[in-house]
Amino acid sequence: MNDFRFYNPTEILFGKNQIEKLGESLKKNNVKKILLLYGQGSIFKNNVYKRTTEMLNSAGIDFVELGGIKANPVLSKVYEAVNLVKQEGVDSILAVGGGSVIDTGKAVAAGALFNGDVWDLFEGKSFTSEALPLFTILTISATGSEMNPFAVITKEDEYKKWPFTAGDASFPKTTVIEPEIQFSLPAEQTAYGAIDAIAHVMELYFDGSENVDIQDEIAEGLIRNIIKHTKILMKSPEEYNSRAELAWSATLALNGINSAGRFGGDWATHTLEHSLSAFYDIAHGAGLAIMFPALKIMTQILL
Repeated sequence: MNDFRFYNPTEILFGKNQIEKLGESLKKNNVKKILLLYGQGSIFKNNVYKRTTEMLNSAGIDFVELGGIKANPVLSKVYEAVNLVKQEGVDSILAVGGGSVIDTGKAVAAGALFNGDVWDLFEGKSFTSEALPLFTILTISATGSEMNPFAVITKEDEYKKWPFTAGDASFPKTTVIEPEIQFSLPAEQTAYGAIDAIAHVMELYFDGSENVDIQDEIAEGLIRNIIKHTKILMKSPEEYNSRAELAWSATLALNGINSAGRFGGDWATHTLEHSLSAFYDIAHGAGLAIMFPALKIMTQILL
């Protein structure tokens, strides 16, 4: 097992009626005015928007909002949000959605304090270890972004889909995971989320690390659990325990537990998939479902 530093400061509020508890965490972090980020409308249909804004009002926290964040989130939306944060004097970010919204929140949180073009952070021209506090309410389990410091954004005019982190500052402060919120997800989105989570586990599992028995046991258990409960959800999308099992497994897949003691993962498949979703705007999970079997076949041929 390799030497490692494990650090994960994200507080998780998991289970039923957790949105209403987020207000206490916001107050503990001295949040006064927050930017509410969300996607393309689903939070209005599942009552999440109403509950979130009521929670903010009850906690006495002022907020401004910006919606319309798409899957495969884009740089232009990050710029728009950063400008809004600066104009409105926002002191923190609340991302309500899946990985796309949360990744946008991470980029905005860093960009708001960065004296320069936020895209320079993605290109490696600059680095920052500062970001506004980020809080999240997860609406689809897939990327694990709710409990890690990584984000991926697409620069749409150049078809570049690249990763970024501000290090420890990019971890969400608190994340709400309510399995019931995901009852209304289409089967396709649930499946793509499961594929994404399994892909995270496999990127780490196949990185060539030796003497990592406990991590291998965790990895294999996560994959078995994700497969088991995704099959149940394909037939019974409102089965609470399976939603909970899938949600927590997807979070554990990329929150650092499985990577401790390893080399850090392979990530070739993810890197290749980013080109697919950047050029063709397909779901990340769908792209991974294409890339992982193809890469395995090519490896077998070459070896």
